[in-house]
Amino acid sequence: QVQLVESGGGLAQPGGSLRLSCAASENLFSIDTMAWYRQAPGKSRELAAAIVRNGDTHYADAVEGRFTISRDFAKNTVYLQMNSLKSEDTAVYYCNERVTPDVYWGQGTQVTVAS
Repeated sequence: QVQLVESGGGLAQPGGSLRLSCAASENLFSIDTMAWYRQAPGKSRELAAAIVRNGDTHYADAVEGRFTISRDFAKNTVYLQMNSLKSEDTAVYYCNERVTPDVYWGQGTQVTVAS
């Protein structure tokens, strides 16, 4: 059974940083795409960042230049480093794994940016 366990959420001040972690139960080499989505209150879930098998990354315009997605094959873990946080980054962040045609989700971790 595929499991994605997120950690690292919490409260940060505007301009601050947080790092999210997503530990996968599978070897990252077998996964097509790992991604972080986020869902703010009253809004639809949206893609924040993704990393594909060959290492290419993709970022939403809203986080480009501030967020960095990376992975550690030895730990089967994907990270989202979030810098220069803004209040509009407040959301539940979900780890996503795609092994075509299947898609798996983590339970989500809350990120709140407030002074």
